[in-house]
Amino acid sequence: MNDDFYRIRRLPPYVFAEVNAMKAAARARGEDIIDLGMGNPDGAPPQHVIDKLTEVARNPRAHGYSASKGIAGLRRAQAAYYSRRFGVDVDPDSEVIVTLGSKEGLANLAQAITAPGDVVLAPNPSYPIHQFGFIIAGAAIRSIPAAPGPEFFTRLEYAIRYTVPKPTVLVIGYPSNPTAYVADLAFYEQVVAFAREHKLWVISDLAYAEIYFGDVPTPSILQVPDARDVAIEFTSLSKTYSMAGWRIGFAVGNRTLINALTRVKSYLDYGAFTPVQAAAAAALNGPQDIIGVNRQLYKSRRDCLVESFGRAGWDIPPPQASMFAWVPIPERFHNLGSMAFAKQLLTEAGVAVSPGVGFGEEGEGYVRIALVENEQRIRQAARGVKKFLAK
Repeated sequence: MNDDFYRIRRLPPYVFAEVNAMKAAARARGEDIIDLGMGNPDGAPPQHVIDKLTEVARNPRAHGYSASKGIAGLRRAQAAYYSRRFGVDVDPDSEVIVTLGSKEGLANLAQAITAPGDVVLAPNPSYPIHQFGFIIAGAAIRSIPAAPGPEFFTRLEYAIRYTVPKPTVLVIGYPSNPTAYVADLAFYEQVVAFAREHKLWVISDLAYAEIYFGDVPTPSILQVPDARDVAIEFTSLSKTYSMAGWRIGFAVGNRTLINALTRVKSYLDYGAFTPVQAAAAAALNGPQDIIGVNRQLYKSRRDCLVESFGRAGWDIPPPQASMFAWVPIPERFHNLGSMAFAKQLLTEAGVAVSPGVGFGEEGEGYVRIALVENEQRIRQAARGVKKFLAK
């Protein structure tokens, strides 16, 4: 019996698994590990969201199969969010679909629109699903810079000119995970113009839309007038409303891509549990205080991380957005690489971080630090780091 499965062969060993195993073993020994690795929010959704969940769950009729593309009320709520936040009017019936988190949506869209041998342009370093969703679907990946500067478009031009077959999809995501880079509307205008000229589909990941630390809100690619000709955008309730485990996300934009994702999903799932979808609609339609609260929470943690780790001897470049810091490993550890450094940090300092190489080979020499612990724990981590560096 053949167990050499084609799609499994295309996946490298999961880089984070080794660090996660070490973390679990240390905790099993009773060690106090400060986990700044996974981007797992430590807060709870607003009370009115939880109340709506329990209210709808008490209805005996709410426990059957739901709608694969999402209940109508939730799709309308997402359309209303785009209208008030970005000034973009979208049709909730043809331009919005609910996904089981943005990760599932990205992976299923890749299955829907990718043929074996297609070439996809994806940033490096990047959130793994941006590349591996398409690799699992049979595509080849050509890396482009993660930073949205002039080099980004220079490399896009090279990719179009010299890649055979011609790329069909461009993946972007700002504020980015892991690098926390941000993009402005002028950048999106260039992306849309390039994609229209070269007949590229654009997939924008906007999961961290509401976690920005400057005065200018994060834009959406759909604010560009012609964007819906070529682009689809994924968002999520995970970080904005502290609902990561609820697994509710959205795709909004180009009708052809929405239809393709809808058709694939119709074969694979019946949608999220209806009470969860009703509660998600309550999050979008109800009081929005938690957005500002969470934004300030992550900003305070960022400032605490930069200040305390800096005093410990490790300079942290302050991220402009997201819940992550993208940090060069200290110079005298460069010969180790990010994986070995992350292991040493865990063993010697009791602090878990994500090795940069797990986000692509261009992430080597960096680690990602998640702002998922309170300030007291961040300062405790800094004390461990100080002792580690002193050795």
